[in-house]
Amino acid sequence: MKKKLSLLFISLLLVALAACGTSKDEGAADEKSTKLVVGASAVPHAQILKKAEPILAKEGIELDVKVFQDYILPNTTLESKELDANYFQTPGYLALEMEEKGYDFVSVGEIHREPIGIYSKKYKSLDELPEGAKIIISTSDSDQGRILPIFEKAGLITLKEGVGENARVEDIVENPKKLDFSTRIEAKLLATSFNNEEGDAVVINANYALEGDVNLEEGIAFEGSDVVPANLIVVRKEDENNENIKKLVEVLKSEEIQSFIESEYKGSVIPVGKDE
Repeated sequence: MKKKLSLLFISLLLVALAACGTSKDEGAADEKSTKLVVGASAVPHAQILKKAEPILAKEGIELDVKVFQDYILPNTTLESKELDANYFQTPGYLALEMEEKGYDFVSVGEIHREPIGIYSKKYKSLDELPEGAKIIISTSDSDQGRILPIFEKAGLITLKEGVGENARVEDIVENPKKLDFSTRIEAKLLATSFNNEEGDAVVINANYALEGDVNLEEGIAFEGSDVVPANLIVVRKEDENNENIKKLVEVLKSEEIQSFIESEYKGSVIPVGKDE
């Protein structure tokens, strides 16, 4: 009996020691691995992050990409600390969101640019648009400051002097063709609207054009590359100097990722490295 108890005690001791060893190893692994949860639009943002994932893994950073289909939730979930960062918005949109909702956010890096395009299945140029043409645009106010200057540059409208990137439809002072900008829908639905041949022209954000399989050759006008705002990595102000966030931005701005953006999207998405 004593022999059996001794053997049982030794067996239990060995199991306990093995468990301690496993716990220690797992703990060491956890200390080396840091998880970053980043919210992003599906195309191209999530795709770019996925390309960066193995590079970050070599640095001991586990990247968890959460894909969003709209422009509202990525900021609300960043505010609630469900995300460590998000990657989808431009400076104008960020400023508007912070003003309206009181977010204490900051941009920590510009990654790429996405020219907004005007698409039409009926006309080959802006000049061909008829009187009263229905122009479908997004519900985002910040987009209007990017869209309307395209029409102004083409000589179709005149905006109040000095409104610049803050331009709104209400700032149109001359509109000889009486172009109709009153139809506004969610940005994620613009590609569907275009493919259903609604309106005379549809103004589509590049990410939703790519995601919606819009033929970029059907674009009849685009933002000039000199005015296209950058898409940003945005974090809560308190995380501005987080070393893992800095590493994320460093990887996204690396030659490998910037070259991937250039080759993968062929001009519909412009890497910032090309104009820095």
